[in-house]
This record gives sequence, C-alpha cells and structure tokens, in this order.
Amino acid sequence: MWHLVAVVLLAQRDHDVGRIINAYKPHRLHPGLFDGRAGWQQWIHPPLLAAIRQGQLTGSRSEIDKLLRNETDGVYSFQILSDEFCDFFLEELDHYYETGLPVYRPNSMNNYGIIVNHIGMKPAITWLQTNVLHPLAQLLFPTQAQGGFDGHHSFMVQYRAGEDLGLDMHTDDSDVTFNICLGRNFTGASLTICGDSRMPQHRQFYMSYEHVRGRALVHLGSRRHGADDIHTGERNNLIVWNQNSRYRASAQYVNRQPYLPEATAPDPRCLSYTHDRDFGSFLDYPPGKDEYRGGGWCPPAHACYDTMSPELGGRNLRDEL
Repeated sequence: MWHLVAVVLLAQRDHDVGRIINAYKPHRLHPGLFDGRAGWQQWIHPPLLAAIRQGQLTGSRSEIDKLLRNETDGVYSFQILSDEFCDFFLEELDHYYETGLPVYRPNSMNNYGIIVNHIGMKPAITWLQTNVLHPLAQLLFPTQAQGGFDGHHSFMVQYRAGEDLGLDMHTDDSDVTFNICLGRNFTGASLTICGDSRMPQHRQFYMSYEHVRGRALVHLGSRRHGADDIHTGERNNLIVWNQNSRYRASAQYVNRQPYLPEATAPDPRCLSYTHDRDFGSFLDYPPGKDEYRGGGWCPPAHACYDTMSPELGGRNLRDEL
C-alpha cells in the first residue's frame, strides 16, 4: 500500500514539474542557461574544456592534473565557471522566485534553495554532466564513474542570516558530488570535510574548505561533510549529485561494504546532531535541536570506538576534564 502511495505521489510531482517548466518557459531571463544542445560551453573555463578534450584524444590526464588542486585525500577543486555565468544564474533564480511559481526544497536537510531540474535546467546540466563532470569523475573516481552516469539531482542551496546558516554533517545520496560556488559576497560558510562513510576514519577531521566563486569541489557522495555557519552575506552553491545505476548494482557499491569499527573517538568538528547517537557526549545540542537527543544511528553497535558503550552511547568526555 505504501509503495502504491509513493508511486502516485511521485507521478503527481512529475506532473507538477512538467507544468512548472512549461509555465516558466516564456519568462526565462537567460535562455542559454536552459539550452541542452550547446549546454554551458560558453561559460566553462576554457583551459578545462581544452584539457578534457586532449585527455579524450590522447588518453593522457597530464593537462587535467595541472588544473586540479588536491585539497585533501579524495577531495579536489578546480575552476569551472565564469563570473558572467554566476551572475546570470543568480539573476535567473531571483527572477524565478518573483514569478510566485512553486519552489521544491532542494533536499531533506536544506530549507532554502531550489531544485533547478524542476525549472527546466535538466537538459543543460545533463550536457555538463556528459561533457565535463563525467570525464573528470572517470579520472578521479573510476569505480563510481565506470560505465557513465545515468542520472543527476541538481539543485541550488542558499545560506544567509535569518534562513539556513549552515548544514549538519551528512553524506549525499550521490555517487560523485560536484559542489560549485556561485556567490554572492559572504564570509564564513566554509565546508568541513571528514572521512568516508563506513571507514575507520569516518568521523575524523580532514580539512576546512573555503568556497571560491566559480570554483567546483568534487568528492564521493559517501564523504562526510557539513556547511559551517555563514557570518555575513549570502552563499549560493549549485550542487550536482551524480548517480550511476551500474555502480549501485555492483558488488563495489559503498552501501554493500562492511561498516568498519571506528579507529578512535570522533573529532567534535565531524559530529552530526541528526545522525550521531553520541553527539551529546561531546557537544551541546544546537538551540531547537533537542528532539534529536538520544536518537541517531551512527555508529552502529558493532562499529563503536573502544571508549563507546554500544548500548548507552559515548562517555561524556567533558565531565572527565
């Protein structure tokens, strides 16, 4: 019965999305943003396109490697989009909001932003995925990208005072995630990056990444990360969750791997009040988040670090100082 209800609701949503796309089409401010044939080629960083083409012709990744910055193990950044694109994209979304057409939440955690696939940008982002994102993912994450991506969930998230300030630690429903900063002016709102899901270092701190306009960050969807609170201004990021059904059907899929015991107690910077049952052993719950106290699932009982009770959660280390 519940499966039938879900199917009906999904069909209704898809019908609504089609109506929204058709309703907004005559009001588009920058039609090129929606062009699935030419894609966003005119706004892509030219050296990046040239390096990808050379790699496809020669099989060499040397030119691409020159453009990638290895931020930390398994996390890379690179220049991808021009300032003009960032301006146009934000102007388009501002214009869409002014129409009063429906806005779907980007995901289950962000309250502000928009699913850009739902306003007609899916063909253009599919072009981006095919011509830019997948070739890069093939080099960086061949297991997750092998055979090609066959879906994406693409959305804008927004952080500013009075709305979402940051985002709790989480992993993505994505095989490979590309996170592109489009601005506007802001301070704070860095991204804290921790370990890979199911690994002994899952909740250990790796780095804090400062977003730069027009620059993309790429990592596995299974990488734990969270958005730190914004201090001033407004940060908008375009996020593309790339999905590969072949990978998800394979024995290598991350959710088919064993959940290994945590090597040590978590770094407090990597804790999630939503997901971690030992959060209160290290930090106070944020204001208004007491509903999560005593909940959570991470880590599962068999994967506790050696000072954590599988039944009762972690010791309150603050009381021992």
